[in-house]
Amino acid sequence: MDKQQDFVLRTIEERGVKFVRLWFTDVIGTLKSVAIAPAEVEGAFREGIGFDGSAIEGLTRVQESDLLAHPDPSTFQILPWRGEVDPTARMFCDLTTPDGQPAVADPRNVLKRTLSRAAEAGFTFYTHPEIEFYLFKHGAGSGRPEPVDHAGYFDNVPGGTAHDFRRRAVRMLEELGISVEYSHHEGGPGQNEIDLRYADALTMADNLMTFRTVVKEVAIEQGVHATFMPKPLADQPGSGMHTHMSLFEGDANAFYDASAPHQLSVTGRRFIAGLLRHSSEISLVLNQFVNSYKRLWGGDEAPSYITWGHSNRSALVRVPMYKPGKSQSARIEHRGIDSAANPYLAYALMLSAGLKGIEEEYELPEAAEENVWALSASERRALGYRALPSSLEEAIELMESSDLVADTLGEQVFRYVLANKRREFEQYRSQVTDLELKTTFDVV
Repeated sequence: MDKQQDFVLRTIEERGVKFVRLWFTDVIGTLKSVAIAPAEVEGAFREGIGFDGSAIEGLTRVQESDLLAHPDPSTFQILPWRGEVDPTARMFCDLTTPDGQPAVADPRNVLKRTLSRAAEAGFTFYTHPEIEFYLFKHGAGSGRPEPVDHAGYFDNVPGGTAHDFRRRAVRMLEELGISVEYSHHEGGPGQNEIDLRYADALTMADNLMTFRTVVKEVAIEQGVHATFMPKPLADQPGSGMHTHMSLFEGDANAFYDASAPHQLSVTGRRFIAGLLRHSSEISLVLNQFVNSYKRLWGGDEAPSYITWGHSNRSALVRVPMYKPGKSQSARIEHRGIDSAANPYLAYALMLSAGLKGIEEEYELPEAAEENVWALSASERRALGYRALPSSLEEAIELMESSDLVADTLGEQVFRYVLANKRREFEQYRSQVTDLELKTTFDVV
């Protein structure tokens, strides 16, 4: 038994932990959980916990249903919302087949495979997400959801629900060992943002799944409803998850070059070029719901065109300003991903696209220095600014022909995502909406 496993067992005994939840996600990114008794943890470390993988969305076929969940002791944390009554802890799991092979459709394994590719090239991948979400009042009926407030960007609302909510959520995250950099009210009524401090991509993906759970638990505690739906209100901003990224070679930031324009290295330029070239084909994973494309094409600063720029918030990929000479903070920001994405798959694809740019030495096009939203369609065409997919259907078609996505996700996850999203779009297309009834029912 290694030191981390021994630490977990001692902590369980010393803290009187009654239940240990083993967490993992399905392919869509829904958190799954099984609780085991403390006496079973040592055996789980040694042999894993068996379960029916065919009952979990996209994990395995019926004829290959047996899977094992192996808890990762480095992810052990006491869950603060459980309090002192029956203290409960959690660990994230890696999934394997009975013969010990990694489960090909485990989203965590998809990311770990991609991170291993980066490591072979000498890189470590770090991310820092800005997570937006809405808070709504409970009991608003079946009509339009009612936000908890009507505040705006950076507004201070003394005694307001959102202020208390963020304070409680941040405290809970820090109790779980997740460092928070900023928290504030966002642009929409009832919309909030909490930014997590930089971490390696695997840790951050685990942190994001924990973050969503914390936000939901605090919402229940405070009698409100929290949602990461990309566009819950038609006339208000959507919820994105702008993600800052950097590659490190040992202790050196691979995106930094003091002698280059804007201190952006050749590696950084090629990484951005990879993100841009493959952005349409990875969109289905970064923006996985019908509703996601209402955020991308609904205005309110969501990126709709494949561009990059320095400090240009209308661009899909942005190179933020940072303190001069502070090489460790050199980074790029991808503004296309929304808050409902599966972070394991999304980070794997963004990293894979960037690595492809480095490996193939993609040339970076000219930066967009103007406001892309303010340009006319003919001006954008003249500048060569391609559009992101405008619908889930278009995103499906673009991903279907992508070798990069198929290679990164693996055949089983690739096929499942496509099948699942085709089904979602068919359900959406068959609906008769309120807008159709309003504009057509009494007219024809």
